[in-house]
Amino acid sequence: MNNEQKNLDVLRHSLSHVMAMAVKELRPNVKLAIGPAVDNGFYYDFDFGDDKIGEDDLKKIEKKMKYLIKQNLKFEKSELDINKAIAKEKENKQNYKIELLEDLKKDGQKIVSYYKSGDFEELCVGSHIESTKEITKGSFAISKLAGAYWRGSEKNKMLTRIYGLAFESKEKLEEYKKNMKEAEKRDHRKLGKELDLFCFSELVGPGLPLFTPKGAIIKDELQKRVEKICRDYGFGKVSTPHLTKIDLYEISGHKTKFGDELFHVKSHYKDNYVLKPVQCPHHIQIYLSRPRSYRELPIRYMESEKQYRDEKPGELCGLQRVIPITVEDGHIFCTPGQIKEEIKNIVNIIKDFYNSLGMWDNHWVSLSVRDYAHPEKYIGDMKDWDECEKILQEISDEMELDAKKCEGEAALYGPKLDFMFKDATGREVQIPTIQLDFATPKKFNMTYIDEKGKEKTPVMIHRAILGSYERFLMLLIEHFAGAFPVWLSPVQVKIISVGENHVNFCKKLAQEFKNEDVRVEINDNNETVGNKIRKATQEKIPYILVTGDKEINSNKLTLRDRGKKETREIGKNEFLKEIKS
Repeated sequence: MNNEQKNLDVLRHSLSHVMAMAVKELRPNVKLAIGPAVDNGFYYDFDFGDDKIGEDDLKKIEKKMKYLIKQNLKFEKSELDINKAIAKEKENKQNYKIELLEDLKKDGQKIVSYYKSGDFEELCVGSHIESTKEITKGSFAISKLAGAYWRGSEKNKMLTRIYGLAFESKEKLEEYKKNMKEAEKRDHRKLGKELDLFCFSELVGPGLPLFTPKGAIIKDELQKRVEKICRDYGFGKVSTPHLTKIDLYEISGHKTKFGDELFHVKSHYKDNYVLKPVQCPHHIQIYLSRPRSYRELPIRYMESEKQYRDEKPGELCGLQRVIPITVEDGHIFCTPGQIKEEIKNIVNIIKDFYNSLGMWDNHWVSLSVRDYAHPEKYIGDMKDWDECEKILQEISDEMELDAKKCEGEAALYGPKLDFMFKDATGREVQIPTIQLDFATPKKFNMTYIDEKGKEKTPVMIHRAILGSYERFLMLLIEHFAGAFPVWLSPVQVKIISVGENHVNFCKKLAQEFKNEDVRVEINDNNETVGNKIRKATQEKIPYILVTGDKEINSNKLTLRDRGKKETREIGKNEFLKEIKS
């Protein structure tokens, strides 16, 4: 995290403190829970008891916050013995703070910190700005109400969560609000339904999307495109089962890592299974199926298949968070001397793929390294980590990726290059990743015979080009607002008949397009041409062909391009060539 982001997080956390102060003045009997900074601002969880709070109260809270900020209140830190702190919170009847303090006491903590602003004092680890004068005018706004279980557990009481937005300046805040309005128009759940791409069923269950023929076309086209590019770089497609004996994940460490997220499948016989949460250990088993020589390396596997995580029901959301995740996955097993070339090839694959979506020009790269203060969070030899981080830095320099070093963002087993993209709403998302792993091959005793006849351990490179198809489809729907590039559009051409006499010609024309692998639909309904055009426009079809006497009696097609009101004439063969290009 850079200094600019740290300063912004401190500002946001300070605003959550000001919000708690404002709410406490407006509702003296409120019980306070927690108030952290989040990606776009801050929130605070409150227990209002039997009091009611609604949208109108948010305006009052924001007004009170602005009044308090004008007082130029300082944030003064003090420390207190934990037993005295517990007694203090008991006197104030703040049971959520008492619970937090009791847990800290169990963990051996003896001193805790408080921050005071005016007459308001709160248990808090910090950090805070020096005084409220640092809050730029117009840089924050209270945004919404929500419910949230205390400490994220459904077993606990539902609290009232109040969200706020906060940025460095009024201009940044207004830009974010504008992007959010645009995001509402582009919401993938709304557009997915309107464009008939996917649906959900109560009988099937939450978090289990059903893809319609049009949605499946987009998924298939994405898979074909990414697999073609990867095949050109030597990847071979493999297929592994959806479940495995738990033993596999005991060795890999995923049993501990995923814990309650694992789906357990009970057999009528002795063996018990789990649905796979990852594919890496399966690909390792294919490698281990026979002895390997250095002459075979590098070995490159790719697979697009479902993985499963037992997500909390309250966190399931459209295609963003689902239970079965169709992951576009790939692994390379190579010698240390082959690492650089293999990773450079993956960078080129990522570049090729995102160029085809027009997204490559708007990205940056993170060199995600370990948290140096806490090496215990990672597996493997720290000397291997040093070497891996050095290699990735050299690749960044040699390929002019200008990767920003981000501490604490590494994977469990190794550092990585993460590619960050900004979509049409200004949202930044991490999609492709390249992860360098010296540790996992050692866990599975993977070997190859080198040129001197000695056993050596291969290096493993994990890579994902588009991540999960579900989440990627969500991002594409919102990025393009449903107006997909021609190669991804479920229907590329809509043929509209002017009248009943033109239907047979339309059908013949559609068949010619289908023979050329162009995805086409006909609208020959008994309604006005204007109405047919309106419907095709709402469906965001790239090309609309209006077909009547003129088109039947000539060699030209009358074409309306998506987003344009005027039409143009074009020859059939020329049009087919245009689509294919």
